Amino acid sequence: MRAAGLDLGSTTVKLVVVEAGAVVRAEVADATAEPRRAAEDLLRSLPPGCQVLATGYGRDLLEVAFGLPGVSEIKAHATGAGFLVPGCSAVIDVGGQDVKVIKLDGAGRVQKFEMNDRCAAGTGRFLEVMARRLGYRLEAFPEAAAAGTESVTIHSMCTVFAESEVVGLLNRGVAREDLGRALHLSVARRIASMFGRTGCDPEGLTLCTGGGGGNAFLVACLGDLIGGRVRTHPRAQVAGALGCALLAAQGQGALPV
Repeated sequence: MRAAGLDLGSTTVKLVVVEAGAVVRAEVADATAEPRRAAEDLLRSLPPGCQVLATGYGRDLLEVAFGLPGVSEIKAHATGAGFLVPGCSAVIDVGGQDVKVIKLDGAGRVQKFEMNDRCAAGTGRFLEVMARRLGYRLEAFPEAAAAGTESVTIHSMCTVFAESEVVGLLNRGVAREDLGRALHLSVARRIASMFGRTGCDPEGLTLCTGGGGGNAFLVACLGDLIGGRVRTHPRAQVAGALGCALLAAQGQGALPV
């Protein structure tokens, strides 16, 4: 039996289909302008009778629009992370609008978590805004930031104030790559503080999921600050959808489409 997970985030919608304990499909689609339509297109592509669970920033929309049962992002990412990296003791999910740090026990169960969802600071949105301000494509921003060599401090974590600060530093002649490096470090420091407050084991294996998991320089900064083994995975961005699919395969409240 095939089962699917749908993760509707603030900027993308992710779909994962599993069968017999293996991923048979993983897809990411833009959901910035029309999240409902993007999700509907993916749902229509599923085979009849496929069990589906939903999660993400927009899971309430999926429940109202399509009657899909939902599961918390915390549970979804913990389940997906345990599948991608067995034995991981913590998950750092860097999404477009929030950041979640999840502490896991030896069996992969959630022990504690902390979420920053009140402000864009420390999120993928923060880096997206700063990349645009510095004139970089988002996908090129991590490599450019990694080339920075001079130490620069960004004092504000508010996106609006930090953007003004960046403009001022540019006008003073600070190199773009040095500012990129400083911005990545400021995000990583905020996440590292959450990691410490959650009581995660710095010596354990940590998986970075969400869109931030695809940012190699951010992952490296987190590893340096946490002092542990912070890893990513080729399917890090779809970890939440994967967790939903695995839970749906276990029959945990999924709805056939």
